[in-house]
Amino acid sequence: MTPPDVAVDLSIWELFRNAHIIVKLVMIGLLAASVWSWAIILEKFFLFAKTRKETGKFEQVFWSGQSLVELYQALGQRRNTGVEALFVAGMREYSRSTERNQKLSPGIQLRVQKVMDVAIGREVERLERRLTFLATVGSTAPFVGLFGTVWGIMTSFQAIAVSKNTNLAVVAPGIAEALFATALGLLAAIPAVIFYNKFNSEVARHAARLEGFADEFAAILSRQIDKTTV
Repeated sequence: MTPPDVAVDLSIWELFRNAHIIVKLVMIGLLAASVWSWAIILEKFFLFAKTRKETGKFEQVFWSGQSLVELYQALGQRRNTGVEALFVAGMREYSRSTERNQKLSPGIQLRVQKVMDVAIGREVERLERRLTFLATVGSTAPFVGLFGTVWGIMTSFQAIAVSKNTNLAVVAPGIAEALFATALGLLAAIPAVIFYNKFNSEVARHAARLEGFADEFAAILSRQIDKTTV
């Protein structure tokens, strides 16, 4: 403990350096969780911006009147994500069905719809990847920080009991070290919760957009099927 007549250094580095080993591990874990959370947040920002741009670009081409077969041939040769993957999956099933049967049956529409539902599920899963980590950090980081705080305060009180000195200069460093762990817990948790909710909303919005496109595309194929079965 610091003697009462010595100036107390409460800088962040000193708080960490003088903390108990358990509290240090808590701080390091929270800092690592915070850094990884921000890495996920930045990655998702770019991912959703790219997804929105690609979706808008594809929908513009799709509704421009271009032949669906030509569009499918252009997209089918590469790896697709988002609404492009949804379109390719539907057209692939439609093409396979038309190759097997010259006379189209209404069951084709159901198969195409199911294939597109699977594609939507995969796309949502891709967008939701690593969001669970943000949710975990947001819900557990404050309690981990609180654990570090409780441990630090216990250690401080034990040191006070040994030194038998309750001078503020003696008590302050230990209390500050303990509270620093709580601050780190909140620093990790607050952005994680905010952006987890934001990205969840983005996923739901994109999923609704995919489902709307799937319904419109299924209606187009249904009209095509009706023409060939008449």
